[in-house]
Amino acid sequence: MVFRIPVTIHSIPEKFLIVCETGNETIQWLCETAYSRYIDRCNNKIPFSDFVARRSSDRSLLSMNDCVQHVLKDDEPVEIDTVKRLDDDGSFSVATDENRRVVILDGYHLKCSDLIRLSTGDYQIELPEATWNLIHKARQVVDYIIDNKKGFVHIVFKYYLCYLFIVVYGVNTGFGAFANQIIPNEKLADLQTRLIVSHCAGVGEPLSIERARMMFALRINILAKGYSGISEDTLHRIIAAFNKSCIPEIPSQGTVGASGDLAPLAHLAAGLMGVGRMWSPKTGWATASEVLAQNDLEVIEYKPKEGLTMINGTQFITSLGAEGVERAISLARQADVIAAMSTEALRGTVRHLHPRLHASRPHHGQNLVAQRLRALLTSKFHPSSISDSHFNCGKVQDAYSIRCIPQVHGISWDIIKFAQKVITTEMNSATDNPLVFTDTQEVVSGGNFHGEYPAKALDCLAIGIHEIGSLSACRMERLVNHGMSGLPAFLTLEGGLNSGFMIAHCTAAALVSENKVLCHPSSVDTISTSAGQEDHVSMGGWSARKALKVIDNVEIIMAIELLMACQAIDLLAPLKSTPPLEAIHDLVREKINSWEKDRFMAHDIKEATDIIKSGDIWTKAEPYIQEYLNWYHTKKDGEPLPKQDVHQPECIH
Repeated sequence: MVFRIPVTIHSIPEKFLIVCETGNETIQWLCETAYSRYIDRCNNKIPFSDFVARRSSDRSLLSMNDCVQHVLKDDEPVEIDTVKRLDDDGSFSVATDENRRVVILDGYHLKCSDLIRLSTGDYQIELPEATWNLIHKARQVVDYIIDNKKGFVHIVFKYYLCYLFIVVYGVNTGFGAFANQIIPNEKLADLQTRLIVSHCAGVGEPLSIERARMMFALRINILAKGYSGISEDTLHRIIAAFNKSCIPEIPSQGTVGASGDLAPLAHLAAGLMGVGRMWSPKTGWATASEVLAQNDLEVIEYKPKEGLTMINGTQFITSLGAEGVERAISLARQADVIAAMSTEALRGTVRHLHPRLHASRPHHGQNLVAQRLRALLTSKFHPSSISDSHFNCGKVQDAYSIRCIPQVHGISWDIIKFAQKVITTEMNSATDNPLVFTDTQEVVSGGNFHGEYPAKALDCLAIGIHEIGSLSACRMERLVNHGMSGLPAFLTLEGGLNSGFMIAHCTAAALVSENKVLCHPSSVDTISTSAGQEDHVSMGGWSARKALKVIDNVEIIMAIELLMACQAIDLLAPLKSTPPLEAIHDLVREKINSWEKDRFMAHDIKEATDIIKSGDIWTKAEPYIQEYLNWYHTKKDGEPLPKQDVHQPECIH
């Protein structure tokens, strides 16, 4: 059968009619054919590494391996886009539709970067039609259990027979230690309300609007998987509240991360019931019932099972973890750039960056960091008069804080990527309990809500990112110490009259020491709760919160090193660094003046921290790194450069 498929390429944009002669052609073939037509027509050679394809009708994501005839009808429009990747960060998302400012949640494709987008309030949420179908089928199973008082006991995984009722945990029973208490049908609606308000026991500072919005969005993504048994009506109301940015107040303390993040999620669910406080752009902070009314939304009355559906899961831990992962990726990259600046300012050698040395220990992170440093420091492609100035200086090797940057930053990078993998998997996991399986008509009770996975990953993340700050403090000691650097003491002229960066270094040391305590893993602790029913807990909520605090501190630590490195390069004038490092220096100097005499230091630290948080250091450095790599892998003097070697600059100590 011949299929004629109208294909729109969003990023260009162009539309093509692609004829599939048999229908056995794959979606990958469809995308490549449409894109090839564009290239032939425009003589454009834009590279790509991936496609994303969706049915225009319901926004469902199409697998590249699917056959056209299995997923499309004749004349059914398809929208595709191309993906360009310069690094292995996986930052592109198939969930985000930038053209419409929408994130499409189906429970399978959400990334940390998507959740950060959703935190801003600038994006709406939609669910594909196929996802709504799954949700409908799961609710039918739950309703059948409630409506039928006898028979069909095979539906239930964990059940008790009492007066011929079908008994399913979370549907018509109590909770936790009360799991054996059967609740009659006429009290099931009241059960949902009592469950939620009783679990609203959170304390402490509330989450920021952005973080609460992330947790809210992530809960919707879990419900979208279709295992929870929530009704379509209730989920439509939940999404409507999110899309109007009606955000319940959620305390930051109170979860032990065992039967999910019960207290934080209960506060989220209660707000949608009109209980507690809520914020919206239209009203500011007010009672939840008032905010919902002002935004033309009705309070939600949860149906049987929906109360438990709303509060079982790891969305507090995981949403904070997603923020931590994204910030850690940005921070680690920029730390490589700042470390390169300090290496240059301390007039370090680049001999330790030899690619064959690092290839002999083939850890991914170590080799990636070494590659970045080679691209930023002195080479034939990026010459440096600072490096040339200490040619034949007699130095044999540098201290570990310079020589071992690839090894230390490398394992930190690998830990961050490990945490990213765990958190991304958790973001797209069914962490409700019990789960509804529509294909077998089963309701199965288990322990997917346990937070051990994200808790362990975030404890590791804190340790990994801390070590970047610890190594930074070691380099700072060398920068301010005249005996180690040969630079003016504390990077200031007229020392004595000026104190320079003396106390800025103390601030960095204090934050490094604070992080040492914060890096004690909370997930090694457990306290039995719920009368011994929940006798092992993850303590993942604290893992997430302290990981973010460690990242806060390391951002400041790296900001202080950035200020010191820029000041040191100023003191080496008129000598110049490499073009990429000079570009970073100029970026900083656009906002922060050189240190000529003592002034209010805290302001400069805040400005430098804001630069780090913005990601501008990496944005400025990345094109230079890419240009270097392009140069390195192209022909030079008519011969290809050997990929196992890199140009060694004239200054080899």
